[in-house]
Amino acid sequence: MREKTRVEDIDRSLYDFRNEDKDAFRVEEGLTEEIVRQISKEKNDPEWMLELRLNSLETYRKLDVPDWGPEIDGLDMDNIVTYVRPKNNKMTADWDEVPAEIKDTFEKLGIPKAERESLAGVGAQYDSELVYHNVRKEVEEQGVIYTDLESAMHGPYGDMIREHFMKLIPPNDHKFAALHGAVWSGGSFVYVPPGVKVEIPLQSYFRLNAPGAGQFEHTLIIVDEGADLHFIEGCSAPKYNVANLHAGAVELFVGKNARLRYSTIENWSKNMYNLNSKRAVVEEGGVMEWVSGSFGSHVSYLYPMTILNGDDSRMEFTGITFAGNGQNLDTGMKVVHNGKRSRSTVNTKSISKDGGICTYRSVVRVNPGAEGSVSAADCSSLMLDDISRSDTIPVMDIRTDDCDIGHEAKIGRISDDAIFYLMSRGISEEDARTMIVSGFADNVSKELPLEYAVEMNNLIRLEMIGSIG
Repeated sequence: MREKTRVEDIDRSLYDFRNEDKDAFRVEEGLTEEIVRQISKEKNDPEWMLELRLNSLETYRKLDVPDWGPEIDGLDMDNIVTYVRPKNNKMTADWDEVPAEIKDTFEKLGIPKAERESLAGVGAQYDSELVYHNVRKEVEEQGVIYTDLESAMHGPYGDMIREHFMKLIPPNDHKFAALHGAVWSGGSFVYVPPGVKVEIPLQSYFRLNAPGAGQFEHTLIIVDEGADLHFIEGCSAPKYNVANLHAGAVELFVGKNARLRYSTIENWSKNMYNLNSKRAVVEEGGVMEWVSGSFGSHVSYLYPMTILNGDDSRMEFTGITFAGNGQNLDTGMKVVHNGKRSRSTVNTKSISKDGGICTYRSVVRVNPGAEGSVSAADCSSLMLDDISRSDTIPVMDIRTDDCDIGHEAKIGRISDDAIFYLMSRGISEEDARTMIVSGFADNVSKELPLEYAVEMNNLIRLEMIGSIG
């Protein structure tokens, strides 16, 4: 059989399967105070959380939809269900106790197998609820806390959660942060004690099955002084002919001389509006590493932000984005240098085809006290035809003379000369194009955690080999 060489749309058969829409409970469509109170009651919130939800709702009503990014006119909150509890849902640490339909979904995605082979702990969310959470005994014995956020809020870490929850991403940050604050549900809480190094990764996986629904999970991770953690986030959803919404939030606290690598593979379907918020703060000598793969959704607004508060703190951001027909992916990053000699390094790649639009949007801010800081960004974009689009929109806000800031951007198409050269060596035109595209993405894609999750392996293979190679 001849090897596939054409650049095609991604074969999403692994992800587009769906279960019959059975759920135990769902709120009405739209966003009202009654709905917010209903969600809060379902979640058994403490009083302070209900107050935060109601204040967030008030803030949401006051803020405007962003007018500088891709159009999101197709998203109507009056038609979005903000909370869906799956049938027979009860969070468990025993995989055999997960309801059969839900278990089958995650089995198809390879999550249990990945947990057995490569992960220190796994949390699995289905629609608005965690259905499974487990951590290896040896990691638990190190004092690492990895559980669902809602359980942790009622336990001994409740005060820690209250101290940190929506402090990095306050509801007044933007309209969809306020929406998240009002209706959030699910998500994970991780605490790594001082000096503890978690040798193998933790992972959370989010699956949105319900059509016309939103998913609003909240991830809160605290890596204490001198600790080390790799956390993987995966997400997917089947395709429907109605809009779905993802407006989660990720808050990451990296202590003195600590290190956190946060790897994300976002594989939402093309009816999804992905309006996610992610932010990290890094103390003295700490390291924050982002590895981001954006392969799905109709529209994305995604700009992980890092605040380098401590002297000698460091951030590395590695990202790859693939936009095909009907996709407008507006992605990038933000970094604020507050600490002396803080450093940030950015390496991003984007590929667009069949009219897809990729936009890299970034902000680098160096504040007056951040003397000796260094920031370097390298952004490359490849368009595979003459109807696709790629833009780079960097903003640099430099408030000290004592720094070294650089930004390099390259946007182009496949070179005819390169194709001709490879063909002159006996390679077909189709194979030549395949080799160039695969080579373009290689130095970024190799950073993705392929060895840890089967679902990620499948996704990257479909994106970078099955559909391009």
